[in-house]
Amino acid sequence: MCGICGKYYFKRPGGDDLPGLLRRMTGSMAHRGPDDEGFYIRNGVGLGHRRLSIIDLSTGKQPIANEDGSVVVVFNGEIYNYESLRDSLLGKGHVFKTHSDTEVIVHSYEEYGEEFLQKLRGMFAFALWDDRNRTLLLARDRLGIKPLYFSTSPDRILFSSEIKGILQDAEFGGAEVNPEAIDSFLRCYFVPGQETIFRKIRRLLPGWYMKVSNGQVAERQYWDLKFGTKYYGLGIDVLKHKLDSLLKETVRGHMLSDVPVGFLLSGGVDSTALLSYAVNETNKNISTFTVGFSGQNFADEREYARMAARKYGTRHFDMTISSGDFQDFLPAYVWHMEEPVCEPPAIALHYITKFASDYVKVLISGEGGDEAFAGYPNYATYPMIGRMGRSAGPFRKPLSKILKYFVESFKGGKYRKYGYVFGEEANKYYYSRTSGPFTSFNERWETICSDYMRDIHRNNSSFSSIFDNHFLNVKDNSDLDKLLYVDSKTWLPDDLLIKADKITMANSVELRVPFLDHEIMEFAANIPPKYKVRGNTTKFLLKETFQGIIPNEILFRKKTGFPVPYDVWMRNELKGRIKEILLDPISLGRGYFNGMELENLINDNNKNGFHSKEIFSLLVLELWHKTFLDKNDITRIGI
Repeated sequence: MCGICGKYYFKRPGGDDLPGLLRRMTGSMAHRGPDDEGFYIRNGVGLGHRRLSIIDLSTGKQPIANEDGSVVVVFNGEIYNYESLRDSLLGKGHVFKTHSDTEVIVHSYEEYGEEFLQKLRGMFAFALWDDRNRTLLLARDRLGIKPLYFSTSPDRILFSSEIKGILQDAEFGGAEVNPEAIDSFLRCYFVPGQETIFRKIRRLLPGWYMKVSNGQVAERQYWDLKFGTKYYGLGIDVLKHKLDSLLKETVRGHMLSDVPVGFLLSGGVDSTALLSYAVNETNKNISTFTVGFSGQNFADEREYARMAARKYGTRHFDMTISSGDFQDFLPAYVWHMEEPVCEPPAIALHYITKFASDYVKVLISGEGGDEAFAGYPNYATYPMIGRMGRSAGPFRKPLSKILKYFVESFKGGKYRKYGYVFGEEANKYYYSRTSGPFTSFNERWETICSDYMRDIHRNNSSFSSIFDNHFLNVKDNSDLDKLLYVDSKTWLPDDLLIKADKITMANSVELRVPFLDHEIMEFAANIPPKYKVRGNTTKFLLKETFQGIIPNEILFRKKTGFPVPYDVWMRNELKGRIKEILLDPISLGRGYFNGMELENLINDNNKNGFHSKEIFSLLVLELWHKTFLDKNDITRIGI
């Protein structure tokens, strides 16, 4: 795991400051690679690298080149099938100087051209320079586990693993806000798609690569998650056997490391299942880590994590964080995330990762199991309500209005969304599993937002086009598959995985996510919906596969997510400071919100907690402005 960056001048040799710029860029993300740094400057291109040494500790320094130095790469991630690729390339006459997974990239490019991306199995973002024809390739892994940002102008391209790297370039011109991204954030609790909240910075999309040659910039998709019927004819016993084989193979690959490997145990099915393979299929000593919360007898995962650790004989650690810990890290959370994302569990992830970094350099977690095999409650509820709505025939719309009316005031309108689900097809209401019309611009939001933000909302065509295109790709699939596909393209890379990458890398720890191996995802996308959700049982096939293997108390416990009690903390210990920040004249002067209505929302939330997610989102948004636009020192912001 590392950090990469660079700049490419299309038609001129490049500025005199390329060496200095690359050092500033790599320095801004030294946390991603504290073990080493390396640079390549030639022919108008500069590449920079920060290294976190995981594989081939002695000779894996980057950048890495081919035999004659004409092809050079800087790489962030892991290629889990690198050993088989290396053997194949050796057989074809390629000469290797290292035993690292990075070197297979340059030789695979030599051998197969741009098609070599299809052969890589892993998580990655890399920049490959072909000096023979002055061509730059930027690529990102299929699911978006590793981030990569870029900014273009008529004569150059700038790229980096983190936005902070791009901001180091004086030619970039400084940070400017993208107001449409603020609207998208208010709708989704993250910014979906290629746009970022920085006006001139974009993301390379998962499963895409960019080719830059002769001043021409072309983005091309090399992979997409295809939902089909490949395994519809197979019985459940055959599917269980195939899933078992795939997971064994995947976990073995993810355990490859020359440094200690640990597990983040959530107390749920996914992380426990992966741990069972790691213990039974490898001979490594494994440490496991869990976090809980102090005060008011908050529910947490520690009881179930300890149960899994005892069963599999790991060296287990757990820790406790408090409201003070949550408050202290919040400004740094915004700085590391770089964009507003409503992910309170990320702060707990920071503390447990920081604790684990004293023992391991690599952590494995169960992220992705819910998105692959349909583990969240909405994957059962939404398709069921949708079927009920369609069965109402011509009465669907009137009944939907009645349903919305009756649930409007219940728990702050929390269940208002079900009226939309009953009355509309998925493409009209589903913006990812964390959002929907009830979280975007309902009547309450209309009063809180300024005229300026309401205009942005009405004209935000880029937002609607993202979801229109996604639903078009799965228009003939089941409702469940539609929801899973949209989440795989939005919530997964733009929220969950951004959090996982940036918060763990803030503590110089590599996080691996075996369930997001693309072969696992492709398998899950091609099994019948009845083997994902059966009645109210989610992840049906996964749970059937692990009956008798992991404890029943874990296998059949209710899905809780990661229950960080931030809503209680926000309404108690943090409420005064939150109000000060959101109602500060500087905050209100940005012109996004109506101060009186915003104060009413805060006061309502302090009474009932119905709007904690919205308040947290607005807090994160304001802290982002203070950090990246006002350029306040994060150690002095305070919360």
